[in-house]
Amino acid sequence: MAVPPYNADMPRSLSDWLGLIERQHPQAIAMGLERVRAVAQRMGLGHPARRVITVAGTNGKGSTVAFIEAIARAQGLRVGAYTSPHLLRYNERVRIDGCEVEDAALVAGFEAVEAARADTPLTYFEYGTLCALWLFAQAGLDLAVLEVGLGGRLDAVNLVDADAAVITTVDLDHQQWLGPDVESIGREKAGIARAFKPLILGDDDPPASVLRHAYAIGAPAWRISNDFFAEPIDALRWRWREVGFSIELPMPALAAPVQLRNAACAIAALRALGLRLEAHALAEGVAQARVAGRLQRFERAGVEVVVDVGHNPQAARALAEWLRRQPPRRTLAVYAALDDKDAAGVVQALIGDVNAWHLAGSRDAGARGLAVDTLVQRLSSVLGAHTQTAHPDVGTALQAALAAAAPDGRVLVFGAFHAAATALRWLAAD
Repeated sequence: MAVPPYNADMPRSLSDWLGLIERQHPQAIAMGLERVRAVAQRMGLGHPARRVITVAGTNGKGSTVAFIEAIARAQGLRVGAYTSPHLLRYNERVRIDGCEVEDAALVAGFEAVEAARADTPLTYFEYGTLCALWLFAQAGLDLAVLEVGLGGRLDAVNLVDADAAVITTVDLDHQQWLGPDVESIGREKAGIARAFKPLILGDDDPPASVLRHAYAIGAPAWRISNDFFAEPIDALRWRWREVGFSIELPMPALAAPVQLRNAACAIAALRALGLRLEAHALAEGVAQARVAGRLQRFERAGVEVVVDVGHNPQAARALAEWLRRQPPRRTLAVYAALDDKDAAGVVQALIGDVNAWHLAGSRDAGARGLAVDTLVQRLSSVLGAHTQTAHPDVGTALQAALAAAAPDGRVLVFGAFHAAATALRWLAAD
C-alpha cells in the first residue's frame, strides 16, 4: 500500500487530478463492477477497516452516514466516512477521524489508482471510491462507513463486503439506471446486503423485492417500526427502542422530521455489529451530527434562508412536512432542477406550502444542466397561475427572492446538490 513512485507525467495538484478523472471515461456513469474490481485487486485492496457499514437509499444516505460516524466517534472509535456528491470541495467526500482528508492525501490516492489502472477505463466515481478505500486501508480504522453512489448492486462501493448494510428508503429516482418502479429500484439497492449479515431497513413497508433478496441470502432484516422503533417523546426528546432495550435521546440537530428515522437506522446498524455503545455516545452522536445542505439555515436582513439538497419527489414531500411544522411565514422557493429529474413531481409535492416560485436555470451544472426556459415549460401544467418568475441561474434567483421577501419571510433554496452548492457559495460571498 505504499505511495507509488513519482511520475512526472502524473498531474501535480488535486484540481489537476479531478480534471483528469472527469475526462478519463467516455461515460459519466458506467454501471458494473468488473473494471473497478480488477483495479482494486491490482491495488491489493481488501477490507478497509475492522468493520464496514454500507449505506444505500433514495434519500437520507448522507445524514445516516453522519449519524453513524458521530456516534461511533463519540464511542472512541477511529472512523472513516466516504460520501458523495460533495457540495463545495472534493475533500468533503473522504473523512478520517472526523476530518476531511488533505489535498496531498487525495493526490497520493489517485496516483495509487493510476499506477494500478493500466488501460482499464474508470469513471469519476470509481476513481474516487478506489482512492478512498486505499486511504482507509492505511489509516488503521475501527469502522468505515461507505455511502453508495447510485443504486447498490453495481455501484463501485459494493466492491466491499460490508458487515452490515442500511437501505434508508426506496422511492422513484434514477429510473433510467435502476428500473421503472420501486420494486426494480429496491432490487438494485438490496444488492449491498451480504449473506447472513444484518440489513437495516428505514421504510415501514419496504418493497417486496428487498425482503425477498434478504430472505434468499439469509440476511436478517431489521425493519424500523417492526424490529426497532423511533418514538418522539416531546419537542426535545425521543426514544430508540427494540425488544429488551430502550434509551431516551436528544432530538437530532438535523432538523427535518425524517432525520429521526435516519438516526434510528444509524443506531440499529451499529448495534447490529455487536458494538458496545455507551449512552453518552448515542446522545452525543445524535445531537452533534451535522451535514451541510440539509435544511441549513441562514438569516439575511430578517429573512430566513433555508438551503436543502432535496431533488426528488420523496425529498420534496419531506420538505413539505418540515414546512408545515414551522411557524407560519410567507415562503418563496428558489428551485433549480437537473435535466433527468422529475421536476413536476417535486413541485407538486410543495405547491401548497410555497407562496411564490423563483425558477432558476442550471446550465452551469454540466451535461445534466437545464435551461430555465425548459424548466418553465416542464412546470407549466403544475404551477399554472401560481406566482412565478424565471432566472438564468440560482444566484440571480436567490438575490431576487431575497429582494421580494417580506420581513420575517422565508426563502427555501432546493432542487439539486448543484442548487444547494451555488446558494452556499453565494451566501458566503454575500
